[in-house]
Amino acid sequence: MSSELLVDLGEDPATAQLGQLKLTTVDDQQWPADESTLSKSETDISQCFDAGSPHLPWDHPFYDIARHQIIEVAGDDNFGRKVIVFNACRMPPQHQLDHHKLLMYLKGTLDQYVESDYTLIYFHHGLTSENKPSLSWLRDAYREFDRKYKKNIKALYIVHPTMFIKTLLILFKPIISFKFGRKINYVSYLSELEDVVKCEQLLIPARVKEYDNKLRASVKPTVQPPMSPPHSPPLHSQVFGVPLALLRQRNPDGDPVPVVMRDTISFLCEQGLEIEGIFRRSANVTLVKEVQLRYNSGATVNFREMEDVHLAAVILKTFLRELPEPLLTYQLYNDIVNFTYTCTDTDTRSLRNASPKRLGQRSSKDAVSSERQVALMKTLIESLPEENYAPLRHLITFLAKVSANNEVNKMTNSNLAVVFGPNLLWGRDNAMSLSAIGPINNFTRILLDHQHLVFT
Repeated sequence: MSSELLVDLGEDPATAQLGQLKLTTVDDQQWPADESTLSKSETDISQCFDAGSPHLPWDHPFYDIARHQIIEVAGDDNFGRKVIVFNACRMPPQHQLDHHKLLMYLKGTLDQYVESDYTLIYFHHGLTSENKPSLSWLRDAYREFDRKYKKNIKALYIVHPTMFIKTLLILFKPIISFKFGRKINYVSYLSELEDVVKCEQLLIPARVKEYDNKLRASVKPTVQPPMSPPHSPPLHSQVFGVPLALLRQRNPDGDPVPVVMRDTISFLCEQGLEIEGIFRRSANVTLVKEVQLRYNSGATVNFREMEDVHLAAVILKTFLRELPEPLLTYQLYNDIVNFTYTCTDTDTRSLRNASPKRLGQRSSKDAVSSERQVALMKTLIESLPEENYAPLRHLITFLAKVSANNEVNKMTNSNLAVVFGPNLLWGRDNAMSLSAIGPINNFTRILLDHQHLVFT
């Protein structure tokens, strides 16, 4: 994997001409110029992007963008950062895609994560003369992402870069800052991503995988790129990536709460409740791997000696994410993703059967009653096996303490839900589409809001 530094040269005459510049490659034709550029007022999407909107129904303002699955969220990377994936091959032809709305959708997605450290992975294969946007649009799009978006992006990985994309970045030197340029990394093969994120949790398009295989096949046997490392059998004392039921069996006192959760939560209760942005920062990957190795070898880990709050926070998230089955289980996946729909549908039927007098006492905003939500949520949570229920209760009780200090740490229930939702539940393919992440985060927020009722 290589990284290139893009020097901030400031504005120069070439910058003004980028909108008219055309590039051609062997397979590509010239890009048409945009008829208009983007303005700040046009990009204020706070009123129309609903982060909690389940499945983005057909009448949602961003349905026509979301249905292509160009942008996905893939949990956390090896550093504890949220991963946003952009798939060029899923972009339809230019005349079928509103590029302005695509930018708004991307910003709306990032708005949920820009307060935390995050990683952006761009799969370049599949960008052709049919579907690529103009240079002027790319220029304006980069400028739209102000400091709020650029500050906490820790890395941008461009997978399968071509000479075209490298030339494009050179042309954009005048408007790309030196600091942002250092975050750009070229990734030639999918196996190289394993240093950053587990590839099985990414929704990698089949076209990209096929292209990667062709690249490998074209390389001489003596210089073959490394394959993804094989999964090694678990150590006898391993705790990361081990089923909760097995961890409980190994525990001498039979405590269903795993030792990693007990250690990290105990330390964070003592020293992390008032740390601003707790759970939003990444940690040194070397230290993360070292702590994991110590746990997996059966050694005792004392976070008080390390005095690193963010390390403990990342270890807790990593432990949850590496479980072979999510804490909320695959069995509850559909129930949780459809939770809001179920509550709404039930209350709608109740309203239809209610007397006119009762209807007059309720506004449309009360259609989904918190009582109904709590009752249904309590039923779902209590259906979990004890080895899932006890750790979940331990975690949520702790997060309620974190939220209680939100005036200091800035972590409200909504913020915590965005961080922990993807670490509590994901699909069987280990990845998560944006259509599911909203409902999962919403369920997590409601669980935090009513945890004192759900766990009684």
